[in-house]
Amino acid sequence: MKKMKLFTSIITTMLAVVVINAQSAEDRGLQIAKAAEKADEGFGSSIVELKMTLKNKNGQTSERFLTTRTLELTEDGDKSLIVFESPKDVKGTATLTFTHKVGSDDQWLYLPSIKRVKRISSNNKSGPFVGSEFAYEDLSSQEVEKYGYKFLKEEAGGLLVVEQDPVDPKSGYTRRVVTYNKDKGYRLEKIEFYDRKNALLKTLTYSDYKLYKNKFWRALTFNMVNHQSNKETLLKFGEYNFGAELADEDFTEVALKRAGS
Repeated sequence: MKKMKLFTSIITTMLAVVVINAQSAEDRGLQIAKAAEKADEGFGSSIVELKMTLKNKNGQTSERFLTTRTLELTEDGDKSLIVFESPKDVKGTATLTFTHKVGSDDQWLYLPSIKRVKRISSNNKSGPFVGSEFAYEDLSSQEVEKYGYKFLKEEAGGLLVVEQDPVDPKSGYTRRVVTYNKDKGYRLEKIEFYDRKNALLKTLTYSDYKLYKNKFWRALTFNMVNHQSNKETLLKFGEYNFGAELADEDFTEVALKRAGS
């Protein structure tokens, strides 16, 4: 009986390997992206404070302090509101993002100097976010529908490397090469961004991960390096608050203006 169970187990394993090998690179890439999305479902909403450090090509730095609010949506992409708290020259500047699974995202920028909300056009989403190495399109949540996929390779430590090709023709990137950690809830470890000429533009690395509610991994350090300008943007996050119970009314143009005032 034990021999039969062992034999059955071996056959099952062999069949699983055959199925994986039979998958196309596109199917496996999509499968990994869906697994990553599934692993982070259910967080609801969150608030976190962070420090942004800008480093120019000469190594000089400047700091900014922000607060980010996020609302999870299942029928569409997430909503987020980013508010600059200091220093004085950017205090009150705020950005509202509605990520969409299909079509261009909606984004608005509140400028306290003129007390106006400005809609960011889809043509400008590849531009820098308030002088950082992050583009406005980098602020959107990771939605499976926004990319085409191709599995590239598996590396030691459970790392899966997948190419993502933006569906949006107005994206500033031809492709992204994303590294997932399947042993840690398919969390993101690194993203390489390639520009419209298909040259490596930026690399974003995630580190100092912390697990919340025994399910949700959050990197407390983001480091975005621009290989073409030799500039960097470092984000250091504080503790995430998942108990704020944010709602749709916290993510409107009125809320955007109020947050920046």
